[in-house]
Amino acid sequence: MSDASSMTPFLARREHLARVGSTNDVVLDWLAAGTPEVCLLVADEQTAGRGRGNRTWVAPPDAALLVSLGFRPTWLAPAQVWQLAAVASLAMAEAAETAAGLPAGTVRLKWPNDLVIAMRNESGPGGVRKVGGVLGETTGLGTADPRAVVGLGVNADWAAAEFPKDIAATMTSLRDLVGRRIERDDLLAVFEAYVEPRIGALRTGRFDGAAWTARQVTTGRQVRLETPQGIETVVATGVDPVTGALIVGDPASTTGDRHVLVGDVTHVRLTEPTKARV
Repeated sequence: MSDASSMTPFLARREHLARVGSTNDVVLDWLAAGTPEVCLLVADEQTAGRGRGNRTWVAPPDAALLVSLGFRPTWLAPAQVWQLAAVASLAMAEAAETAAGLPAGTVRLKWPNDLVIAMRNESGPGGVRKVGGVLGETTGLGTADPRAVVGLGVNADWAAAEFPKDIAATMTSLRDLVGRRIERDDLLAVFEAYVEPRIGALRTGRFDGAAWTARQVTTGRQVRLETPQGIETVVATGVDPVTGALIVGDPASTTGDRHVLVGDVTHVRLTEPTKARV
């Protein structure tokens, strides 16, 4: 159904569907058919949700906020289109904290595309648990008709007793964190309010690199990094707000570090961070 009553100058199209294959696929189809930006789709359930690297995204109906935003980013250089996913991630992290009543900074970003919580236990540092994921997809960059979709899935009102056994130890939900029901509509409303000014700033060439950098859970910590070249354990020393790269220590480099543009951080050692590069 179309939510015409909630249309704003920011949103050219906004729909809520009960069940889809993938919200990203639907929005990509909208853009291919000529739908202007910014278009937004939210769904109660996905039957073919996906993450990076052809991984699947699974959540019970009504348990997660599933939303995709569609753009025609003629106003961004192709090398900066990654910033759409970055500002959407920031807006969702802030919205999750507001909707769940969590302290600012609770929801962190794990390069390149996860929303996570740095859990702690009574004996010291715990582990990093995933509360949401982000998938950016593009086509036509560098042409007169660039299209970009940013899909976000956040475990909102998902009870811990219903987590899949094979990933229960590495995930959490807003409901599990605060011990009460989380209304997905409330989370969505706050997200829309937060993402609009961030996209507006991006249109004028202002990317909040400081906020994006500050939320990174990997900075100063030992991580397991998987890239097309293989798997290695490194210390992440920061991120590059210009290129979106993860910066890792590399004694063999003349600068002492190197920038990684393609890869995944599959584990973060949650000890006290070492001194990060500024």
